[in-house]
This record gives sequence, structure tokens and C-alpha cells, in this order.
Amino acid sequence: MKTFANIFLGLFILKAVVAAPPTDAINYDTDTYEVDLYSNYDYEETSNIDQGEIEIGTVHPIVNRPILSPEPVEEIEEEEESTPKLIDGSSPQGPLSPGVQTPEASGGISTCILCACIRTTVYCDDHNLDSVPPLPKDTTHVYLRFNKINKINKNDFSYLNKLQKIDLTSNIISEIDEDAFRSLPQLNELSLLDNRIRQLPELPNSLSFIDVSKNRLGRKGIKQEAFKDMKDLRILYLNDNSLDHIPLPLPDSLQALHLQDNNIQEMHEDTFCKMKDLSYARRSLEDIRLDGNPINLSRTPQAFLCLPRIPVGRLI
Repeated sequence: MKTFANIFLGLFILKAVVAAPPTDAINYDTDTYEVDLYSNYDYEETSNIDQGEIEIGTVHPIVNRPILSPEPVEEIEEEEESTPKLIDGSSPQGPLSPGVQTPEASGGISTCILCACIRTTVYCDDHNLDSVPPLPKDTTHVYLRFNKINKINKNDFSYLNKLQKIDLTSNIISEIDEDAFRSLPQLNELSLLDNRIRQLPELPNSLSFIDVSKNRLGRKGIKQEAFKDMKDLRILYLNDNSLDHIPLPLPDSLQALHLQDNNIQEMHEDTFCKMKDLSYARRSLEDIRLDGNPINLSRTPQAFLCLPRIPVGRLI
């Protein structure tokens, strides 16, 4: 009985050894596995490409690593800005763009937002304004045409020491403070065309261009010798003002004088020339208009001897 048990145990061990898996290294070469690597793909479009031997490499095993979740990012809420934004997103308190300036004025809407400020020029035409808005201190040219400004105050321009041109064409100005323009040392162009002005204030002697056409100056609207000391005055437009006289004296620098459509009835021989000095010539004054006035220029022929051209006007 003992012998039979030993035989049975030996057979069991032998069977277990035979059933054990082989210990030889496994060959992962493609020859061992009959797999068609190209069976799932259509390479008709790349049939012209030479297909050489393709080496199949092994891929590094994936190592199990813990998946790290990204750190939460704190959301930063943008503070609401208290100042309005322009179309381009910039703030009116900061630099708007190259060449655009902000006026140094407190209160109200910034003039350079309402109007257009390009370098030192302010364009504020046709904005339904009833007064002169605050302007940047370094303004040199300002255009305030086609508004409803009715009065020019003393301080509207007084702080603008670099101002060279003011254009207030086509407003409803009826009153101008006596010192509104006098303190502007560099002002050389002033246009007050098409307003309701009855009295011209004192003007700076630096002016070279003055246009006060289509106003209501009448007989007393221009002070005596108002233009006498303007040594650089070249253009003077006073047409359509119901004037009954030519404002004298006129500076020798004058090149154009428009007095058409007034009520001038007479002119003296020394209005433009110097009768006591027959050698005097006024060569620069080439453009004089007296048409539309009840005056006959042929009655004072001596008045034009010093001029390069006869004025435009009625000769009969």
C-alpha cells in the first residue's frame, strides 16, 4: 500500500512539471505573429512611395502615476472704472492717441471728447454750443463755427497765450467783452463772420486777418483808429455791416479791404493816398471792394493815384 502511494505522488509531480510554461524569452518580432500591418489602411494614394523595411520598435511601458489636478486659479474681478471709456477703450484722463490732447479744465464733459483735438487745434463746429467751452492751455487754433454762442466773455480765451486763430463764424454773437481778445499776444487771425455784433471790442495789434463781415456794426460799431497800429494787418473784411464810412487810418501793410454792401456815401482824396506827398505809393493794397455802396468813385479820381488798381465799385 505504501508503494502504491509513492507511485501516485511521483506521477502527480511529473504531470505538474510537464504542464509548467516555458521559461525561454518571448520573441516579439513580427515574424512570430502573422499580422498584416497594412490590412486596415488604404495606401493607394501613396503607392508611388518606396516602401522599405519598417522597423517596429518597442514602446516604453506606461508607468502608473497619480493624476494631478490643476491648481484652482483665483478669478480676479476687474474693478469698475469710474471714468467713461472712449471708442478705442482708452480713458479720457490718460493720453487719447498721438496728437490728441486733453483740456486742463475741471467739471463738465471734456472738450476733447465732445470735439476733436488734433495736436494744438480744436475743431468744435456745429455742436449746438451756447458758450465757448474750456480749451487746452496750449491751443493755437480753435474752430467754433455754426454753433449758438451768443456772448464772448473776458475769460473765454484769456488763458490761451499761444492762441493764433479764432474762428467763430455763423453763431449768434451779439455781445463781446471789451477785453475778450486784447490780452492774446500771438493772435493773428480772427473770424467773426455772420453774427449779430454791434460793437467791435479792442483788438490786439498782432492781427493779420480780420473778418467781421455780415454783422451789425453800423455807424458807431468801430472805434476811431481801431486798425491804426496793426502793422501786420493784411486782410480786412467789413462788408455787409451798414457802415457809412471807411474806418481810417489803415495800415500800409493792408493788401485787401472789402467794404461792399454797406452804406458808404463819400470818400476823401486822402482816404488811401497822401495828397501832400505825390511820391507816396501804396503798392500792397491791390484788392479794394466798394461795390454795393451808394458812392460814385468817379467823383474822387485823385483818391486812387497811389494804388496799383482802381477799387471795384460804381463809376457812374
